[in-house]
Amino acid sequence: MSLNPRNFFLICCIFLFSANVQSQNATIESLEAKLLLHPEKDTIRVNQLIILINEVYEFDVSKAENLIEEAEVICKELNYTKGKAHATYYKGHVSVIKSDFNKGINYFNEALSIYKIIKFKKGISYSLNGIGIAYYYQGDYTKAIEFYNRSASIDREMNNLGDVAASFNNIGNIYADQGEYEKAIAYYEKAKKLKDQIEDFEGVGRSYNNIASIYGEQGNFPVALENFNKALTICDENGFESYSLLLNIGSVYQMQRNYTKASFYLNRALEINRKQNNKKEIASCLNVLGDIQKEQSYYKNALVFYNEALSIDKTINSKMGMAITLNNIGDMQIALKQESQALGNFEVALELNKEIGSQLGICRSYFGMSKVYHGQAKNTEALQFALESQKISVELELLILQKEVSELLSKIYSEIGQYDKALASHQQFKILNDSLFNKENIEKITQLEYEYKYKQELESASDRELKLTKTVNTASQNLEESERKTFVTVIVLLLISILSASVIFFLRLRNVKSKNQSIVIEQKLLRSQMTPHFIFNSLSVLQGMILNKEEGASVSYLSKFSKLLRTILENSRHKTVLLSAELEAIEIYMALQNLESNPLYNYQLLNKVGEKDAVLKVPPMLIQPFIENAMEHAFVGQKENREISVEITFINNQLKCTISDNGIGIIASIPTKDKNKDSLATVITSERLAILSKDFKVKGSISIKDRKLIGEKGTLVTIIIPYKIEGGK
Repeated sequence: MSLNPRNFFLICCIFLFSANVQSQNATIESLEAKLLLHPEKDTIRVNQLIILINEVYEFDVSKAENLIEEAEVICKELNYTKGKAHATYYKGHVSVIKSDFNKGINYFNEALSIYKIIKFKKGISYSLNGIGIAYYYQGDYTKAIEFYNRSASIDREMNNLGDVAASFNNIGNIYADQGEYEKAIAYYEKAKKLKDQIEDFEGVGRSYNNIASIYGEQGNFPVALENFNKALTICDENGFESYSLLLNIGSVYQMQRNYTKASFYLNRALEINRKQNNKKEIASCLNVLGDIQKEQSYYKNALVFYNEALSIDKTINSKMGMAITLNNIGDMQIALKQESQALGNFEVALELNKEIGSQLGICRSYFGMSKVYHGQAKNTEALQFALESQKISVELELLILQKEVSELLSKIYSEIGQYDKALASHQQFKILNDSLFNKENIEKITQLEYEYKYKQELESASDRELKLTKTVNTASQNLEESERKTFVTVIVLLLISILSASVIFFLRLRNVKSKNQSIVIEQKLLRSQMTPHFIFNSLSVLQGMILNKEEGASVSYLSKFSKLLRTILENSRHKTVLLSAELEAIEIYMALQNLESNPLYNYQLLNKVGEKDAVLKVPPMLIQPFIENAMEHAFVGQKENREISVEITFINNQLKCTISDNGIGIIASIPTKDKNKDSLATVITSERLAILSKDFKVKGSISIKDRKLIGEKGTLVTIIIPYKIEGGK
């Protein structure tokens, strides 16, 4: 796959935010100072030890283990049951961090039994949640959901909404891993609502981060980035820092192919996880760093990262991690022409994905196996697995995988002679590719980034304004009431003036940007309309006539050529021209091209609009590029009976132009065409139609079909042209 956000989006979603390091250190130092002031070995010291363990266990495992050991010794001496349960509970968390999940489950169960005996509900809930986390990391999702729900049920009884939300977040993570994205988002939204209700902003940020991960996995990058920015804003406002958010940001830059920034953030996340010896998240970071190397075609470097990640996944028995990494290694082995090894890894990954119920992983394994079989010219097997992968990718709305599977299916169908399906798959590939990386998507991402930076500047300005207001109030305390009101009024007027000027500047900037966009498209249009090739050929024909002393023909030709040039240059200056004038320019162009051609074309221009062609105004130069395309590419190897027909109709208030030829057809002509030029004409026309449809409030569109599909010969281009009526609005 060319784009791999999944390794990040599906793994690091449980412990997403950690406190700011400086604040964390201050808290730890304060707790350690309290311990020094209370050396007595009593229940007070045990409780202080437990509080300190809670602060350090995620960041300093060794220190947490020493503190737990001291607490256990004192609890044993005092027979302090509750303290013993707390210490055992944190031993469970330390074991999970060290990736010894079975030991962690045993400790959580031991703590659970003690909490039940002393009827301490909060401890019961925490122990159940801890067991759920351990099962999650082992890939046993059914048991994980069971324990998360049991924990949430007890928390609801105690009206502990924050912990209910935490359980919902964890359940959402599981559904995300299994590809059930609607359920995942539903649980994340429930968690966000509860966290918002109790003003837990760190929890709200976690929910935004999780929701963004889902949209990113589905290829909806603008919405993903919008939610990431909301999470980032909350982090900035509250001083939070998170290795997972660093991983998120790195993945966003990876999707935008800004590999330098992506590697910077990912290496920071990897450094944090190595310090904490968080093996599962180390493997996650290594996978994404491998993806970056792969996308830059550094396949051997990518394998180094993937193999290290796989080694860690095997050590901690993470089935989900192994499945993801094996799929990645398989992709690399295909690139390195190691098909047999790749197939073996995809098959092992498929079994693991089926075992843990990861639909996304199954989809990727099927796709990888299809690529291997296609490379081995085993198209029957390749087609079978490609169709299985396509089915899952459509069900899960995975646009990236849908795009890549469609591209592979197009190749397979073409090789087995099913050209109609090959064309349909290729067209689907183009549609999906455009939907992922079109101009509007890129502009939306840029806009979201700008809005985030603008919000930061606005908040900074608000802080400065608040300080200014306080200074003004202090200086105004000794003024008379009337003078103070006057001063405040002046300040308000100044602020309003500044705000108004900012709004006007923004509106003008947007207007200039819109005009520039139209100018750029018109310039592209003019360049595509009057190509150097056409002008050179026309002048060459004219030179030949003069040298052959064909005075009458040369004068006639020169007159038509100059008239066409003048008409095109004049029309390009106007947004609309009369339909009759546009058709006259087309007719001159076709006549000139026919004089240059040997053999000649049989062409006809049928105007079925009637008297309305004198009042209909249309955008200039929409039709000519497709006539030129037909003349240049439709009749390769065809010397006789070359026909081109242009027909204009106006029916049911719809102005339609059809351009048909009896040439070789678009399917057969694909290998011989200048693809960049075809793309240029179609893309520019599509961009113009999109803008003009909004401006004219009349729908415009373009379609290109091979007439072979309807039992005829040649190509049919249909353009629905936006129009205005002269004298109307």
